[in-house]
Amino acid sequence: MKIKILVFGQLSEIINASELELLAINNTDELNKKLFELYPKLEDIKYTLAINKKIIHENTQLYHEDIVALLPPFSGG
Repeated sequence: MKIKILVFGQLSEIINASELELLAINNTDELNKKLFELYPKLEDIKYTLAINKKIIHENTQLYHEDIVALLPPFSGG
């Protein structure tokens, strides 16, 4: 199973890419765990996940070719 990850804002600076592909990730908890292993600095930043353009707030099942967005903290202005 392959998922595409879009990375925005300061998160893309940490990852040094605006897009990734990961294999064999079954849910968002596994995704976060893998991202923290690959990019430990992500653990210091609170970010939001969106799957196929829908923001999620709890562990969610992932399916082949899902698109996950890592959204940085938002601030008003």
